[in-house]
Amino acid sequence: MAEQNHEQSGFFDKPENIRKMLRVFYIICALLVIVDLVVNRHIYHDWENIPAFYALYGFVGCVVLVLIATEMRKFLMRKEDYYDE
Repeated sequence: MAEQNHEQSGFFDKPENIRKMLRVFYIICALLVIVDLVVNRHIYHDWENIPAFYALYGFVGCVVLVLIATEMRKFLMRKEDYYDE
């Protein structure tokens, strides 16, 4: 009986819940892009006239952060037993 308590899975342990969360995430992203196309914004720079500019800007920013973090991992990463030595 006690082992059953340890085997309880969390919400994110089930693959179907992950798929549901990703669908909700994609729907929210698509709605935000559609809203960005409809809402009249105060534009300060010409490149803000590009359709879905802020969605593209956010996506490119995240990709750049992941690439930078991947490169930083090469010199910041320590061995698993670094603090045990």
